[in-house]
Amino acid sequence: MNQQFELFEIANPCIGLCQSNKKGYCFGCLRSRPERQLWHDMTTEQRHEVLRLVSGRKRRIEQMKQRKSEQLGFEFEEEIEMGELF
Repeated sequence: MNQQFELFEIANPCIGLCQSNKKGYCFGCLRSRPERQLWHDMTTEQRHEVLRLVSGRKRRIEQMKQRKSEQLGFEFEEEIEMGELF
């Protein structure tokens, strides 16, 4: 298999919002504790895998938000006229 040569180091996905949920996933970058702690020691392939996992987590969060919005029966961005509320 032909390996691709990496010209640039893969940037750390940290956005400086470093708080974790109960399962240990960061609210900012969506990485697990081990993924954050071991980032600097990971190979390029391992970092690509972490970024792939983060992408899937983001996608699932967006899907959950969409389902929640559908369950509530309205879009959060749409404006509702006062007359419609009463």
